[in-house]
Amino acid sequence: MTEPRFSTVDERFMRLALAQAARAAEHGDVPIGAVVVRGGEVVGAAGNERERQADPTAHAEILALRAASRRLGGWRVPDSVLYVTLEPCAMCAGAIVLARIPRVVIGAPDPKAGAAGSVLNVLSEPRLNHRPTVESGLLGEQSATLLRTFFAQRRG
Repeated sequence: MTEPRFSTVDERFMRLALAQAARAAEHGDVPIGAVVVRGGEVVGAAGNERERQADPTAHAEILALRAASRRLGGWRVPDSVLYVTLEPCAMCAGAIVLARIPRVVIGAPDPKAGAAGSVLNVLSEPRLNHRPTVESGLLGEQSATLLRTFFAQRRG
């Protein structure tokens, strides 16, 4: 029997990201959530707020990275893990690289805009100065269901 790919700690933090995603849906934003963890402690967490802030850059990952940077007192976020419910877009992937996040754990893939292997692979681009470890699929079905439900309600 093989060891589980993700730990119970990983699952706990991804569930926190899912809770952030659910909160985003409550105020009309696409339900994507992100949590930055360092030393077993959440140092940044957010859901999408593009609609709430009328800001195209108010993605969950960006907001969580901003919170982590403020809390840690610098733009680098070393020795941390970013848990995100949906594969990051190119903008968020670029911010992850710039923040020097060492590990990214993704819920569901994004076949339309994902920049961690689906459409682009910014997080593994060898010409960039930082390449985080990327692991995908943790609670991916829950993440995808949250998104499908949100869009079905918007269309219906």
